Amino acid sequence: MKAATSPAARSGGGDDVPNHVAIIMDGNGRWAAARGLPRGAGHERGVEALRRTVEAAGDLGISYLTVYSFSTENWRRPAEEVNALFGLLRAYVRRDLDRLRDKGVRIRIIGERESLPADLQELVQRAERETAENSDFHLTVAFNYGGRDEIVRAARRLAQDVIDGRLMPGQIDEAGFAGKLDTAGLPDPDLLIRTSGEQRTSNFLPWQCAYAEIVFANPLWPDFGGVALREAVDDYRARERRFGDVAPKAG
Repeated sequence: MKAATSPAARSGGGDDVPNHVAIIMDGNGRWAAARGLPRGAGHERGVEALRRTVEAAGDLGISYLTVYSFSTENWRRPAEEVNALFGLLRAYVRRDLDRLRDKGVRIRIIGERESLPADLQELVQRAERETAENSDFHLTVAFNYGGRDEIVRAARRLAQDVIDGRLMPGQIDEAGFAGKLDTAGLPDPDLLIRTSGEQRTSNFLPWQCAYAEIVFANPLWPDFGGVALREAVDDYRARERRFGDVAPKAG
């Protein structure tokens, strides 16, 4: 496994690929509508795009991939579509778990779980349990996830630690707060990609992506794959990451 590096060491503009890529998988519905298909067909093709992207990320030397699959706001969609998305997560885990485990992939599912169906909660726990010892590649799926919700839940955990006497308010710092987030133990993303040409981050990893480079890619998610991922990575590699510092003087 590629070790996580500090911001100073990952200045960009060189040969390094991003250690951690996060993707907002957007455009399934528009892809289906453009072909006169139901929205569910777009989500099904989106699962195929995820498989392609996981393979491509490993080939490029990316160690961590986090994808936005279902947001806390997606509950507003028709119940039929919500249930279809639940079904796709079930199908993906059941179909791909053995293959991903055997290839050294560690799976994490982040987001609020209590409101998910019981069988889906059990399936998520199984996927995490059976891949917990893997370290060749890290796949994190944000499901029933919202960045503000995650921050609120982390604040509640810290508040409970203070109430229980395990922590003083003055001891709370950025590292301690990050340790209460769903992504505790993961490096922050270096590159955030959103597909479909939309230019917003939609409540996805707001704390973690504070210094991520952002690429707004044009392909709709079902059309995304290795070529589009490489183009985004090439864009990232051409940038100079400063993390609040000034540009180095030429010569």
